[in-house]
Amino acid sequence: MTGRQATASGGAAPLRKRTAPTTVHFLTHDILCMVFSFLDLLDLARCSGVCKFWNVTIANSKLLHTLLSKQDKSSVSLSDVSSSSGGLLKISLQELAMDRHRLSLQEGAANIFQWRGHSIGIDQCRMKTGLILTGVGDKVMRLWSSESCRFLDEFGLPDRAPLVDFDFDEAKVVGLVGTRICIWRRNGKRNIVSSREGLFTKGLCMRYVDPGAVVGCEDGTVRVFDMYSRSCSQIIKMHSGTVTCLALSDDQLIVSGSSLGGVTLSDLSSDQQVAALRPTNSGGIRSLSLNPCSHLVFAGTTAGYVTCWDFRMGKALWNNRVSPNVIYSMNHMRSDNSTLAVGGIDGVLRILDQETGEVLSRCIMDYDSSSSSRISVNSRVQVHKARRLSEDDRIDVIPRGYRPAIRCLAVGMERIVTTHNQKHITLWKFSR
Repeated sequence: MTGRQATASGGAAPLRKRTAPTTVHFLTHDILCMVFSFLDLLDLARCSGVCKFWNVTIANSKLLHTLLSKQDKSSVSLSDVSSSSGGLLKISLQELAMDRHRLSLQEGAANIFQWRGHSIGIDQCRMKTGLILTGVGDKVMRLWSSESCRFLDEFGLPDRAPLVDFDFDEAKVVGLVGTRICIWRRNGKRNIVSSREGLFTKGLCMRYVDPGAVVGCEDGTVRVFDMYSRSCSQIIKMHSGTVTCLALSDDQLIVSGSSLGGVTLSDLSSDQQVAALRPTNSGGIRSLSLNPCSHLVFAGTTAGYVTCWDFRMGKALWNNRVSPNVIYSMNHMRSDNSTLAVGGIDGVLRILDQETGEVLSRCIMDYDSSSSSRISVNSRVQVHKARRLSEDDRIDVIPRGYRPAIRCLAVGMERIVTTHNQKHITLWKFSR
């Protein structure tokens, strides 16, 4: 009796030989080269970092080198790139990426992706390596993909204490919870490492660079929490007023802003104050951003001004009023020396020139009734068009629903995430 007859008469069907699924690893060098030849320079550079096999394939095919030499024939030759052992290639690709990022933010088209991320209003967000972390409000932090807006993970608070501020890296999430620091591991066994209760006298902001978390306090001090000893290792007096915002440099420099309007720089290694900076206008400091590549510090005030200093010289470079109201948040990509994203109470997302303070672009959700707005395939994410405002557009006549106050923002490659003390998360995706 054959297998088919056995099945028809109720017998057991013969077992079929299972074959391993075909994956991308089965593609040969020649096939990969054909696929890679359709990519542009930056996408090809990203592919070269996927795995060793792809890296070798792209390097041997000379695709990256050829595209880069075509990009700027006057300054980069194929022989120069090939002989640089990756150094010149890496620098050129980074410059090209930052140039594309700047042009996208300044003048490219943009879509706005919105989805409900929490049960109540949220006003904090961070974005790193394609991941978005949001929270503060419903006592939980949630991790999202900036590419698909998909939920990835969440980190709950251990008790009823409020979550004040947070940050994260590849291995952990660090949060200021009430008067102590809590650490959540992102991989492996999920547990929370917590400092002692009452470690801080009402902390208002926090920044974290391994192995320490720096907390700005109401009494004008910053307190440094050591991850290894789980204790407060330093207390540094920064201001006579409340510390409202913080920024950290790679070389152990703390920058803090005060409700009284001053900005102070202190050396973490020596506890010594390096410089005291003060804007020329009135108003307290509400937001800070530090660029370690260009040694610039940017401060946003409650009066709508943004001031820029060179912190090596302690010298103010420019001071511009870019908004009629409070500047709540500002941020830029780590390696970007050209653009600065600024958001505040009027709900307009502004892109500034880091060198001059000039407003390069102003964006809101498109309020024209004829513009297209649609629901994405998964029916969870709303997609809208962004609208760039001209200098003649009056912001006060634009409905608040199209420009809710930007409480916090974070910048990634050709994208910006904003939170508005509402239940939804907003992701701006720019294109060239």
